Amino acid sequence: FLGMVQKLDQKLPVANEYLLLSGGVREGVVDLDLDELNVYARGTDYDMDFTLLVPALKLHDRNQPVTLDMRHSALCHSWLSLRLFDEGTISKWKDCCTIVDHINGATNYFFSPTKVADWFYDSISIVLSEIQKKPQRGMPKVEKVEKNGTIISIILGVGSSRMLYDIVPVVSFKGWPAVAQSWLMENHFWDGKITEEEVISGFYLVPACSYKGKKDNEWRLSFARSEVQLKKCISSSLMQAYQACKAIIIKLLSRPKAISPYHLRSMMLWACDRLPANYLAQEDYAAHFLLGLIDDLQHCLVNKMCPNYFIPQCNMLEHLSEETVMLHARKLSSVRSDPAEHLRTAIEHVKAANRLTLELQRRGSTTSIPSPQSDGGDPNQPDDRLAKKLQQLVTENPGKSISVFINPDDVTRPHFRIDDKFF
Repeated sequence: FLGMVQKLDQKLPVANEYLLLSGGVREGVVDLDLDELNVYARGTDYDMDFTLLVPALKLHDRNQPVTLDMRHSALCHSWLSLRLFDEGTISKWKDCCTIVDHINGATNYFFSPTKVADWFYDSISIVLSEIQKKPQRGMPKVEKVEKNGTIISIILGVGSSRMLYDIVPVVSFKGWPAVAQSWLMENHFWDGKITEEEVISGFYLVPACSYKGKKDNEWRLSFARSEVQLKKCISSSLMQAYQACKAIIIKLLSRPKAISPYHLRSMMLWACDRLPANYLAQEDYAAHFLLGLIDDLQHCLVNKMCPNYFIPQCNMLEHLSEETVMLHARKLSSVRSDPAEHLRTAIEHVKAANRLTLELQRRGSTTSIPSPQSDGGDPNQPDDRLAKKLQQLVTENPGKSISVFINPDDVTRPHFRIDDKFF
């Protein structure tokens, strides 16, 4: 799809690099926290979910002058000026900019997250329309396409599985922003486990505005690439505790909007910096870590203080009202009094979703007819070899970065890269 979007008007970089994250935007894999996101239910709507970061602008050339304008923004946010870019880039993206004329007659073009998202959705819609007119062998079935704020959600039928992709247009940078430079001067849990070059290889601007910002101009700084690297240094028992805590709180604290899984992940990273490495490495301490994460979350709520891990001077909870804080603190107290019961409830919800998925698949297999994307083979034997291959690679290569490269002219022959090795 994205290769065809690139061909449409040549706006996307030719040699683009897409970061695929396990889990959807709703699970807080990136700090977007958008209120416009539609509610999807695992089992009913999809079986697996992913977030795909798609660079609309790829600013990796050190000679390219970049102006991050933070004068109008809250911490962790910025406007992006194209004023110093070449005429070709400005001409290509002018329709996706807000234009500000200065008194001295100069014109400034600010890359607009909302206009970029509108362009991206229109382009994807055109491509999907073309695909439906001329289906190709091996192309997955498109079950749903929706725009939620600046996010595009696509549900694909791949063999017997339904995959939800939250596609996010971003600006990609090499290196590290000056606003987060002081973070590098501190001691961290990952020191000696991975190199600084791996941690600071790049960052993004994602289309999300602060609570008082101007949504047409304001982007949020994201360190998703660094978080993928840091995840390699977190013990399996702490990750289990994080997943358990997320499963418990994600619905309990969803209304009114206050705590997202991204807040919880930030707390986990701070805990890794704060606690002794030999304690965090204990394999049978998952229950201890779960209680610790709940306590940390309660402390952050009561004090309305959750620093961003990479830019600690940015407090991600300062906008909350006292009423919202106390409501969630009381809910969390009930969890702390009997975490096992809340965890059992969360597990039962997962089991119910799995049963629903299997039931829907069973019904589909008995009533299905060949889709226009199929090659006319047996409809009861869907072609999900790519999905199975990916599942095998993920299982056999825990903690590694897996990329898939697909030629848009021949989607039947994917190529894989695990970390830096191609095959």
